[in-house]
Order: sequence, then C-alpha cells, then structure tokens
Amino acid sequence: MSRTRSAQSDPSATLRGGLPDRYLTPDDIAEIFDVPKETVYQWRKKRTGPPGFRIGKHLRYDPDDVHAYVTERRKTDANAA
Repeated sequence: MSRTRSAQSDPSATLRGGLPDRYLTPDDIAEIFDVPKETVYQWRKKRTGPPGFRIGKHLRYDPDDVHAYVTERRKTDANAA
C-alpha cells in the first residue's frame, strides 16, 4: 500500500519504484509520463503509447504492459544513440 501512495505523490518514482497493483486510468498514465491527458488519448488512437483496453466505457492500462512499453522505448532509444 505504501508503494502506491509514494507513486501517487511522485509520478516519476512510479516507473522507478514499481507500478501500483491495480489497472491504471488515462489520468494515471498522463501523470506518470507528465503529459496532458489528451496526449494519452492520441497515443491510443495512433497506437504509439502503452496498450490500453476497455472495460465497458472505461479505458484502463495494465501496469505490466506500461512497464513493458517503457522497457521497449528504452531499448529503442539506446539502439538509436
């Protein structure tokens, strides 16, 4: 539980210290990556960001998928450098 609270107080620590043990909302993703929520929706539309899924009308993100996305981006950026 303390891991989730510390992640909420410092979004950048979320990716360093581990993601919460719950599905993430678009607001969570925007906070974690420090981007506007509209950017999160554009990533989904263009299929360029972490993969999301719908539960009814609600968009959610699996923390494992977000972590895998960040790991893949790091590898891509390291290979480009």
